[in-house]
Amino acid sequence: MISQKKEATIIRILVYLGTILTLFILVSVVGYILIKGIPNLSPALFEWEYNSENVSMLPALINTILMTIISLLFAAPLGIFAAIYLVEYASKVNHLVKIVRLTAETLSGIPSIIYGLFGRLFFVTALGLKMSLISGALTLSIMILPIMMRTTEEALVAVPIEYREGSFGLGAGKLRTVFKVVLPSAIPGILAGIILSIGRIVGETAALIYTSGTVAKIPESIFDSARTLSVHMYAISSEGLYIKQAYATAVVLLIIVVLINAFSAYIAKRIERRSYGKD
Repeated sequence: MISQKKEATIIRILVYLGTILTLFILVSVVGYILIKGIPNLSPALFEWEYNSENVSMLPALINTILMTIISLLFAAPLGIFAAIYLVEYASKVNHLVKIVRLTAETLSGIPSIIYGLFGRLFFVTALGLKMSLISGALTLSIMILPIMMRTTEEALVAVPIEYREGSFGLGAGKLRTVFKVVLPSAIPGILAGIILSIGRIVGETAALIYTSGTVAKIPESIFDSARTLSVHMYAISSEGLYIKQAYATAVVLLIIVVLINAFSAYIAKRIERRSYGKD
């Protein structure tokens, strides 16, 4: 029999090895992208219009921002309010709650290419939205909805029950308790879900090829085709003529993700401090 001290030592060693391996993979991937991509960054890649000479990524960058905003406008309110209902209002033995949770878990495991085919058949063809920004955003909103629901639900569950009891004891109603006490305490967890959702939107390619298209220009309306950064990188790399520009696009994608994470962490800390009266 292995003693508890030896078990703790073995577990500690495994944790250290896992940490070192994870850091090695992260540094290797990020370092490779930076080494390959930074030397290929140039002002021509940020010109307003795309053509075969400059292969500008600026239209795709703007399209990525638009796609992210529109997708979150659809998914975030629905996911957050659904989680509030499941945690705060629905009965613990309600069969509908079990079905909703099972459905959300199932949807989160479906490959993105399946979402793309569904979006192509339903939004593009059946609803007549064609290959457009709105078709891609609606498809992505369905993809990130399970993430928003589950992360928000976990954040709400993590709020101590004493917060709710204290609010009720002071005479606050259910709705006021949820929006004034529970939600502010759960903001960091909700923001984590939003960050994960943004990361999936920014990095999604397969679903958008079938729904939003690959037109490399800034759309005049949400019903025009639009190419995001990930689709742009796939398109120019698959042609085999702009591999260097594809690496440069990967660097920009990496910087965007890092900035989003840093900004979200800053906002979460500000909200947490304000909610506890430290600011």
